[in-house]
Amino acid sequence: MKHLLYLTRCMIISVFVFLPLSPTHTHTHTPHYITDSLLKCVGGNIVLLIQAFRKKFIIPEFDVFAQKINKIYDMVKTQRDGKVADYIPQLAKFSPELWGVSLCTVDGQRHSVGDTKQPFCLQSCVKPLQYAIAVHETGTERVHRYIGMEPSGLKFNMLSLDDEGPHNPMVNAGAIVISSLIKVNRWTDFVKKMAGQEYVGFSNAMFQSEKETGDRNFAIGYYMKEKKCFPPGADMIDSLDFYFQLCSIEVTCESGSVMAATLANGGICPITGERVLSAEAVRNTLSLMHSCGMYDFSGQMAFHVGLPAKSGVSGAILLVIPNVMGVMCWSPPLDRVGNSVRGIYFCQELVSLFNFHNYDNLRHFVKKQDPRRPDGDDRNKSVFNLMFAAYSGDVSALRRFALSSMDMDLKDYDSRTALHISAAEGHKDVVTFLTEICKVDPFVEDRWGNLPVDDALQFGHEEVVKVLKDYQQVCRQQEAQHTEAEHSPILNTIEGIV
Repeated sequence: MKHLLYLTRCMIISVFVFLPLSPTHTHTHTPHYITDSLLKCVGGNIVLLIQAFRKKFIIPEFDVFAQKINKIYDMVKTQRDGKVADYIPQLAKFSPELWGVSLCTVDGQRHSVGDTKQPFCLQSCVKPLQYAIAVHETGTERVHRYIGMEPSGLKFNMLSLDDEGPHNPMVNAGAIVISSLIKVNRWTDFVKKMAGQEYVGFSNAMFQSEKETGDRNFAIGYYMKEKKCFPPGADMIDSLDFYFQLCSIEVTCESGSVMAATLANGGICPITGERVLSAEAVRNTLSLMHSCGMYDFSGQMAFHVGLPAKSGVSGAILLVIPNVMGVMCWSPPLDRVGNSVRGIYFCQELVSLFNFHNYDNLRHFVKKQDPRRPDGDDRNKSVFNLMFAAYSGDVSALRRFALSSMDMDLKDYDSRTALHISAAEGHKDVVTFLTEICKVDPFVEDRWGNLPVDDALQFGHEEVVKVLKDYQQVCRQQEAQHTEAEHSPILNTIEGIV
């Protein structure tokens, strides 16, 4: 850390040395109090600063990425389906027009768009946080002594148990039992740490509303008490009361995105750098969010989006992209399952544009944008792989590239294509594949003005020369036919119309 602090001091001094001064003022050194004050300000963000200077952020072109997020936001905003939850009076008061998205990367990069400063209650989005804290404090074995880990396939508030216990921590029954395992006096501290000490509030009106309309939850509690689902010594009424309090915790999209980013970062808050949760707790939480987090829509969410997520009837969706970022979406109108209509649509569009789905990185998967790479990294890698395969005569590799939608006419720094390389090396099978199957352009000139056929002639590959000349002739004939068709008059007859 000492060398990092020294580097930062040097950076600060260099900034002040080159600051423009007024004509009447000169300085020969940077005042000591200035460097000390600035070091005090930036000392807590030293790692962030070093990453910024080195351009080592998880999303290097963050401004470009944020613009694309804004486009998705605007597109999703046009959705008008769904209905605001009204079985809890406090939820029914929110406008269906409210719509906000915030994201926070594991490096602390932030972006928000829409109604991201409006407080709302976490509701069921608190369940993964409950579970993570319970595992962190008491361990996986003790928690799952009372709660399962299987999707229920039922509504989140069903009066149903699995093998005499709750199916998983993401349904109401499981969350009520989890409430009996958490130390009440430490909960607030944990949540604020997960949010990077940003806004975390409490809605007493929501808490009272939850208690007054919580008949189903009381029924679930008494049913589990009869089945002895609670740990020894736990009070069912106290657990329910605490559960209602947890559902009434308020956040904004901005503070909620930091909570999600803490999960994405393995339990370390990206804003403060403090470890809040153990790696085991985070791993277990993300696994259960992936399989059970979206009520009876969880299977479709895992299939279409492929990321851990948790929804709440307030219209919130907490989305985690492991090792990349956390996202909090909020829009009150819900679908028939109880998930935010705009939130679901946003998640699907996000994964359609970027390769964030868990299985997008399979070898032959259709290519998507990867914001984790600088612009041009993908192209440089593609050019290298394509040229090397052409040089070594690897038709199998070229076939894989073609099937993955790679541009087979890519050029290197000398404006040479794969056809140039394979022609110069005399790989007839590669040249045949590129011309007959990939239909590449045989008339591309490199920086010296040479065509692929010129390279084949220069190095004495007669068979390759014949293949290329024949292909050039075919291309010329097709071009002539296309030009003739464009200029031919359209007959005003039945035949011409057909």
